[in-house]
Amino acid sequence: MAQLQAVHPMLQPQQNHYSQLATYYDEHNQVAWGYMNAAPRPCFTDVLLREIVDWFGSISKRLDDPECSDVNYAVVASAHPGIYNLGGDLNLFRQLIEARDRDGLYTYAEACIRPLFLNALHLNHPNLKTITLVQGDALGGGFECALSGNVLIAERGSKMGFPEILFNLFPGMGAMSLLGRRIGYSKAEKVILSGKLYSAEEMYELGAVDILAEPGGGEQAVNEFVRKEARQRNGALALRAAREVSQPIAHEELMRIAEIWVDAALRLEAKDLRMMERLVARQTGKADSVNSGGSAVVSA
Repeated sequence: MAQLQAVHPMLQPQQNHYSQLATYYDEHNQVAWGYMNAAPRPCFTDVLLREIVDWFGSISKRLDDPECSDVNYAVVASAHPGIYNLGGDLNLFRQLIEARDRDGLYTYAEACIRPLFLNALHLNHPNLKTITLVQGDALGGGFECALSGNVLIAERGSKMGFPEILFNLFPGMGAMSLLGRRIGYSKAEKVILSGKLYSAEEMYELGAVDILAEPGGGEQAVNEFVRKEARQRNGALALRAAREVSQPIAHEELMRIAEIWVDAALRLEAKDLRMMERLVARQTGKADSVNSGGSAVVSA
């Protein structure tokens, strides 16, 4: 946390018990910041998922309090340099698939969808806007998380994509619903089936990324967005509400797709699980390399 304070001197730490999420509140801009810091690798662990939901709950309570309903934005970012999030816990996936544990897979999918759905619906508070800030790789579930924000800001050079097709699966926790609403379902399907890593610039051209920031300028881009929107905030919130009427997203829709994902996962063969294991090893290697100051490329 001390390192994050040094990088973001305006952000004051909140007292919390989180081990994989660092949270800050910027009183001046009325922005709540959450930096994911999962271990042992930057994916969606059970702990991180629970802590994000708990943090969202604390923001909701603050908004419900008439004496301190002063949070206008909530930002989900990452404390891992060069990595936003590598997605689902593939080690856990493999173990559950090998054990034929359908209930375990469904429970994990539900745990992933809960914070994503809350983020997409701005915690059910009409005056709150959620922002996802991507400063590095957002893969699989990490990209789904990024897409769930009302506004997606990404630094140039960041990579985004869905590698699941490389091990004969598809991203089942919101990819089609969220990306389809942003760029159209035909284009979304092509992105998912490609297994390709796209640059932030490519995703901006497709319409998935809302704002491009310069490398290292992500937080500044968030603050600039907040300042600019202040002049038209009422209209912007009303427009978002209108879009949600025309393009609603339902929890039932996400869970029905998750069931399809669970059934597909249980049909994976040994060769698919080996590919999954290889991908885990390469992503873990990338995470270790980035954390030690190096760089690496994750590929099939």
